[in-house]
Amino acid sequence: MTVVKTIVALKDPSQRKHLAATIDGLGNYRVVACTSDLMSTYAEVETNLPKVVLLDETFSRAPEFEVMRAMFDAYDVRWLIVNQPREPERRKSARRIAAADLFAVPATIEADQLQALLRSLTRSARRPPSGQAAATPVNHARKAQGLVLIGASTGGVDALVTILRQFPADCPPTVIIQHTSSGFGKSLASLLDRNCAAKVTLAQDDVELRTGSVIIGAGTSTHLRFSSFSPLQVAPSSAPAQNGHRPSVDVLFQSAIAAASRSVAIVLTGMGTDGAKGMQALRQAGAFCIAQDENSSVVYGMPRAAVDLGAVDAVLPLDRIAEAALDAARTRPRSGRELRA
Repeated sequence: MTVVKTIVALKDPSQRKHLAATIDGLGNYRVVACTSDLMSTYAEVETNLPKVVLLDETFSRAPEFEVMRAMFDAYDVRWLIVNQPREPERRKSARRIAAADLFAVPATIEADQLQALLRSLTRSARRPPSGQAAATPVNHARKAQGLVLIGASTGGVDALVTILRQFPADCPPTVIIQHTSSGFGKSLASLLDRNCAAKVTLAQDDVELRTGSVIIGAGTSTHLRFSSFSPLQVAPSSAPAQNGHRPSVDVLFQSAIAAASRSVAIVLTGMGTDGAKGMQALRQAGAFCIAQDENSSVVYGMPRAAVDLGAVDAVLPLDRIAEAALDAARTRPRSGRELRA
C-alpha cells in the first residue's frame, strides 16, 4: 500500500489536531508534519516532499503564498484550503475554487468526505506549473554575451520560473528584482535554482556576476545595484525605498545605465510602476527592453507603465520572453572601455 504523505498547516491548534487525527485514520494517508505558519510550512514541504498539504485559508491570502504555490507546482504537491464556514454558500462539505488542485473545505469535514476529496486530488493528472508546458533551455549557436536585468512583482514568481526554465547553464549574467515579503528571498532563490540550468543565488553581499550566474534581490530590506562593471558586480544599498519598494526595480535599472549598450531589460507582471522610469533611461542609453503583454500578466501594472512611457522595444507573451531576451543578449554590442558605477 502506497502511503500518501500529508502536511496539516493550520493556525488553530484544535483544528490541526482534529484534521491530523482524521487523516491518520484514513489508512494510506499519513501526516508527516503539522505547522502553524507559512514559513515553517515551506520548510516542512521542502524536507518531507508531501503529496498533499491542507492549508489555512489565511496563509493562501498572504503575499508570500506566491512562492509557496510555485513550489507546490514544482513538486506536484496538491493542496486544500481549510476554512470555517461563515456564510450559507460556504456550508458545503467541499467547494471547488480557482485552480485544478485547489478546494476549500471546512475544518469539521467528515472523514469519508475528506478521503473522497483527497483521492480525487491525488489521482488527478499532473499539471504543468501555472498552465505552462514544461520548457527546455533555449539552444543558441553562439553563447549569449550580454547582461539581462529583470523586474517583477505580483505574479512574478510563476513568470520567473517560466523564463528561467528556458535559460541555459551558460546564460548571460542575470540580475532579478522580485517584490516579495521579508524572509522569503532565500526560499525563492532556492525554488528558482531548482528550475534553472544556471546557478541562482540570493544577493546578500557584494557578488561578482559571471556567465551562468543569476542573482536575485528579494525579501530583503536593501536595494540591489551595480557597484562595478569590470569585473561585473552588484552590491546591496540601504538607500530609501523607491516607488514604495526596497529592493526596487528602478534602482537596479538606473544603476546599470553605464552598461546599457550590452543590456537586455525586462519588466514582468506586477502592480504599480516600479521599473518603468529605469527602463526608459536604459532604453535611451541603448538597452533592448521587453515588457510582458497584458494577456499573460497576472497584473498589467508595471509592464503597462513601461509601455506608456515609450520605454519598450518589444511587448511579448510570457512564453516568448526568454528566447527573445537570449537572442538580444547574444547580439548586444560590447563596450571596449572599462565601466564603473
